Amino acid sequence: MKALVYHGPGQRSWDEVPDPTIEVPTDAVVRIDSSTICGTDLHILKGDVPACQPGTILGHEAVGTIVEKGSAVTTLEVGDRVLLSCITSCGRCRFCKERRYGLCTGGGGWIFGHLIDGLQAEYARVPFADTSVYKVPAELDDEEVLFLSDILPTAYEVGVLNGRVEPGDTVAIVGAGPIGLAAVLTAGLYTPSHIVVIDRDEGRLARARDLGADVTINNSSVDALAAVLELTGGLGADVAIEAVGLPETFELCTELVRPGGRIANVGVHGHSATLHLETLWIRDLTITMGLVDTFSTPRLLDLVAEGKLKTLPFATHYFPLGETMTAYDTFADAATTNALKVVLSADPIAGKPAVTHGKALAGVA
Repeated sequence: MKALVYHGPGQRSWDEVPDPTIEVPTDAVVRIDSSTICGTDLHILKGDVPACQPGTILGHEAVGTIVEKGSAVTTLEVGDRVLLSCITSCGRCRFCKERRYGLCTGGGGWIFGHLIDGLQAEYARVPFADTSVYKVPAELDDEEVLFLSDILPTAYEVGVLNGRVEPGDTVAIVGAGPIGLAAVLTAGLYTPSHIVVIDRDEGRLARARDLGADVTINNSSVDALAAVLELTGGLGADVAIEAVGLPETFELCTELVRPGGRIANVGVHGHSATLHLETLWIRDLTITMGLVDTFSTPRLLDLVAEGKLKTLPFATHYFPLGETMTAYDTFADAATTNALKVVLSADPIAGKPAVTHGKALAGVA
């Protein structure tokens, strides 16, 4: 089969690799129908995730069809269409029993495209299949559920829930990339009084407004702190969500929140960020961080099925799976291409938009 293989910092290729097989009875083999690329894949390619070894197939977000299952898999059948989560759960360890699947000590957690071969491939081996995939309702298209693999539960759990967003809050979201925009969408479920999005890209700020942001601030030309203080009568935001992963954006979040406020760090940091305890200790702030657990995936899947969450706007570019190398170039150059999330499709499916070399057809994006 073909797959996108990491060969060390800055090196990737679309290679012929061995087909995956059942290795233990709890495995399944899945044909990848749709996949996508994450900002974390770009971090890996920069060398920011040394645990990912050269030779690893990248990718941790996909929708696929089960083509083979191990003898111990009891809740799934060959032919089932499933959402593959970025987080795998053994279902047995202490943390899995606490629904903290990202901390799984039984061989799960974030392993796809990190510690084992991932999902930017024609086929993938899925460990702990019974407890790690979700059946997709027949009425939903791949693109409607694909982003529940990672960005929606990550933004919701690590941003909105950890930040304890409540009705009437002012929520400041720093960064309008896929995670930041997913935080806009899911924060809206809690009817905050203001959702404020801060970024330097006007195109992404426009997308934030489309998804429900009340106020957008281009901090390349506007003092974001002054604007938030003015909006909140000098107090600051109740919640600040960091969705970039840079020292300066984290420090901005610590300035944006009011005394007694909450900071939810979602961004993946490749470099040290300073925690100014000399000024923060007296402000009674709560700072949270962490890896997504995906315990919310079933709830989010229900919301999508009921039409309460609209995920299609995240898909801006479509590629055949065989053009994954080109898709990476497009995704990595988002400032020029305006890419938000790319959809990598294995086969044209009747009734779905045709893939047309990275351009989403009119009415799709």
